[in-house]
Amino acid sequence: MSSLWDIHVENYSDLILATLRQIIRAIDLHSKNLAKKYGLTGPQLLVLKELHKDSSRTIGSVAKNISLSQATVTSILDRLEKQGFVTRVRQQADKRKVNLQLSERALDILAAHPSMLQEDFIRRFDTLEDWEKMLLISSLQRIASMMSAESIKSPPVLVSGPLDASHSDVKSFFETDETQYH
Repeated sequence: MSSLWDIHVENYSDLILATLRQIIRAIDLHSKNLAKKYGLTGPQLLVLKELHKDSSRTIGSVAKNISLSQATVTSILDRLEKQGFVTRVRQQADKRKVNLQLSERALDILAAHPSMLQEDFIRRFDTLEDWEKMLLISSLQRIASMMSAESIKSPPVLVSGPLDASHSDVKSFFETDETQYH
């Protein structure tokens, strides 16, 4: 197995851009596999996993725990309800409060333990030494700055496309032209 340093590189920027493309491709492939295998987008799976921990929480607390806006989580929940993964049930004691219940279909999927790409990344990242973590963070922040992306707000979710995309949105995104990824 050759390492980065075994390769004679005439243009380091090409190597960086190719590596960034590999990362983007890995995110796309993981998102596509999740949509194909489970009929879910990454953010939908993230919401389901959070609800599975405690379905009696408010949408606001779910949003806060997964670093998404309340509006985005509401949109995701609307799609999950439409797909039959969750149901909204008004509390008997206080009709203003709504609980979210996972369907058997959602519980079956969660029982299969589908992973989020960022979960795999975090597990590996956590094994690094502190100096390695800081080096990676610094390098990625510098790259983001060089791409004028430092002011773009982004939650820690590795997915393709909009966070509130539906399964069909993701499916059509990947069906448009798969040759562009090869």
